[in-house]
Amino acid sequence: MSAQNEIKLQLAALCNKYVDEKISTAEEAINSAQESANEETKSSSGDKYETGRSMMQLEIEKYSTQLTEGLKLKKALAQIDFNKTYQAVQPGALVLTNNGNFFISVSAGKLSLDDIDYMAISFSSPIGQALANKVEKDIIEFREKKYKILTIT
Repeated sequence: MSAQNEIKLQLAALCNKYVDEKISTAEEAINSAQESANEETKSSSGDKYETGRSMMQLEIEKYSTQLTEGLKLKKALAQIDFNKTYQAVQPGALVLTNNGNFFISVSAGKLSLDDIDYMAISFSSPIGQALANKVEKDIIEFREKKYKILTIT
């Protein structure tokens, strides 16, 4: 396995960790809000009770949306072949440019490996779309910056 492919697998593991934490945080928040709503039932009465329950329900809905997003990211990651070497920018590609390194996977933000920074971006993000299907030596302009693709793995 090439060093670049090893980096991709390590970045994929970091993306999975990011997504797992996002899912776990949402699940914990839902459980906490549910417990608070249940406590509200035991200790309150009247309008205050209804207001508290409504607020907790809104919290649960908000965290449920975050949980759904996390599960979608998990599914998207599972569908990407990180062992494959790419000739053009596709999901699963590691793209090194003169203005930064991009890991085309899910939007997990900045990831660091061995003191080198990589931006984990979604293929459907604005920069992901600008890079889509480009090959080595192509130059794109994004937000008034030029990016020359040095290598794609």
